[in-house]
Amino acid sequence: MSSLYDKKVINRMKRSEGQIRGVLKMMEEEKDCRDVVTQLSAIRSSIDKAIGLIVAENLAQCILEPQEGQTKEESIQEAINLIVKMR
Repeated sequence: MSSLYDKKVINRMKRSEGQIRGVLKMMEEEKDCRDVVTQLSAIRSSIDKAIGLIVAENLAQCILEPQEGQTKEESIQEAINLIVKMR
């Protein structure tokens, strides 16, 4: 497994996957919308944290090792674009 995706990030995503299944079940059972939205907010927060961790790692890699055919400046700009996209 690549070191690009830390085991903690993978576990966070698996937990989010389980939460999504739970929300779908809540919706099928017609649970209160406030409870559904609360769970969806928790999922979003968890995924946002995972994105932040992955982008931070990508930024470090972009600065240290530009992709073939890219200048260091282009590589840094690509990383910045990822950060802007996640906002």
